[in-house]
Amino acid sequence: MVELTHREFEELVADALDQIPPELAKLMDNVVITVQDESPEGLLGLYEGIPLTERGDAYFGVLPDQIFIYRRNICAFCETREQVVEEVRVTVVHEIAHHFGIDDARLHELGWG
Repeated sequence: MVELTHREFEELVADALDQIPPELAKLMDNVVITVQDESPEGLLGLYEGIPLTERGDAYFGVLPDQIFIYRRNICAFCETREQVVEEVRVTVVHEIAHHFGIDDARLHELGWG
């Protein structure tokens, strides 16, 4: 297990977001990314919302989608800081992919699952 403060972990998430290609980042819409300490289900990340591919003309006035990145779960999963950095990157990409409507099966095919 790797010990990182909440702030250190948030910086890793920010770094991972900075690696998202700008042309994709600007397409993200009405989504908030939050670091939480842990998920009782043992998840590393979670996307809750309506994917961009499922939004229609009636989509307006809704609360933002949420992406949760779970600090303790990722830190417990990893043995080194370098592994944490990589797992944060993979988890952020994975959850953002769900925002774009890409499901777990397709992510697995692409090597992100």
